[in-house]
Amino acid sequence: MFSRFKKPEAGPAKPSLVPVGAAQAAPKASAQTVVKAPSPAAPKTPQPKTPAEAAAADKDRKRKERLQELKVELHKRLLENLNLAALEKASETQLKSEIAAISAEALDEMSVALSAVDRATLHQELYDEVMGLGPLEPLLKDETISDILVNGPHRIFVERGGKLTLSDVTFKDERHLLRIIDKIVSAVGRRVDESNPYCDARLADGSRFNCMVPPVAVDGSLVSIRKFKKDKLAIRDLVNFGAFTEEMALYLEAAVSTRLNIIVSGGTGSGKTTTLNALSSFIDNTERVLTIEDTAELQLQQIHVGRMESRPPNVEGKGAVTQRDCLRNALRMRPDRIIVGETRGEEVIDMLQAMNTGHDGSMTTIHANNPRDGVSRLENMVAMAGIEMPLKAVRSQIASAVNLIVQASRLQDGSRRMTSITEITGMEGEVISMQEVFRYERLGLAPDGKIIGRFNATGVRSHYSERFKQWGFNLPPSIYEPIH
Repeated sequence: MFSRFKKPEAGPAKPSLVPVGAAQAAPKASAQTVVKAPSPAAPKTPQPKTPAEAAAADKDRKRKERLQELKVELHKRLLENLNLAALEKASETQLKSEIAAISAEALDEMSVALSAVDRATLHQELYDEVMGLGPLEPLLKDETISDILVNGPHRIFVERGGKLTLSDVTFKDERHLLRIIDKIVSAVGRRVDESNPYCDARLADGSRFNCMVPPVAVDGSLVSIRKFKKDKLAIRDLVNFGAFTEEMALYLEAAVSTRLNIIVSGGTGSGKTTTLNALSSFIDNTERVLTIEDTAELQLQQIHVGRMESRPPNVEGKGAVTQRDCLRNALRMRPDRIIVGETRGEEVIDMLQAMNTGHDGSMTTIHANNPRDGVSRLENMVAMAGIEMPLKAVRSQIASAVNLIVQASRLQDGSRRMTSITEITGMEGEVISMQEVFRYERLGLAPDGKIIGRFNATGVRSHYSERFKQWGFNLPPSIYEPIH
């Protein structure tokens, strides 16, 4: 049902909009009912460690410090003895065997005895130092981690399930961290130093990398890595995760298939790119789609996709290729749809013009907290582009170009929800008129901190209902009826 949603026949029965999380078991509330949120659980006071636990923790800390010191010394030996020119031709097994032989010889010379577990750990970390990104390698391989955030050499945070936690992974010192940063940026022909203290790059697996080094970064180099997701999340997956409902998915299939111009709005880490990827699954394979991004993250599933990526200037400040340059060229390449990964600058002018001049069904994302703010953000980007146009003309351009704003949000419990689907219906005087079709309603907070809520229709019939019918999507009127 979800790969291409069935077009349901209109009928008297109203499909139920299933509340998310704990609200599934809650009875429907009447308009007069006041939903009382359960009292959140009191924060747990960390229990003091027993003497035995404290001794074990201290022993483990000393063990890690000892392994770190050994790793530094062995890394120097490896650089002196390994044939770096032959590394590219050697297999992983061969290289690990060579590292094990060199480190075993060095440990014998230093009269150091290690357990089999510590020895295996040391060999893996040495391999990561030589061929990978050092301490970051195990975090990059952990599929449960979505973001890696480095605040100096000794504080590395990771995000799992929308929640940030401090990991036990560290760099030896700032020089160690800078060496790994230099390894990443040099692989893409960039450099960072005092004169150029920040950089955007893409890792070999497609993950997005950003760094800032001293003196701009005051307490040590800052690194953020947004990991590349290898699994393409389909609409069915997002419905199962509770990001939105089947009824909303049916509506979105009709909106994408009938070539409405769509903007996905949301804050950092709210799931904008994931939502855009999922929406693109409704694009027909007969259409030519061009994508434009600063860092290639979109994973479109169509057979006719042309991907473009902007390029920053080189160290001499030349050779930059902006998203606007890519967008202008894309218009000459006979696209049916244009998808811009994120609109945040002067390329908004070309994007709006493309949407207004026959490239219906185009999509992009913007940073905004709600649909109305999203419209204001578009206005501000037009102003920042230096285009002198009356505000009414700018708003008229936006109103005629954009049909739908899908709002993605990351809630305080770390969950991601599609909190609003809002249509732009035209102009009323000098104001852009909008109507919300679906929304996420928060009902309370569970004792474990999880948000209780449900998706609901607003009772407003879609402005594009006739368009949907003309294209063969007969959505039942009942999906627009709210739960009371």
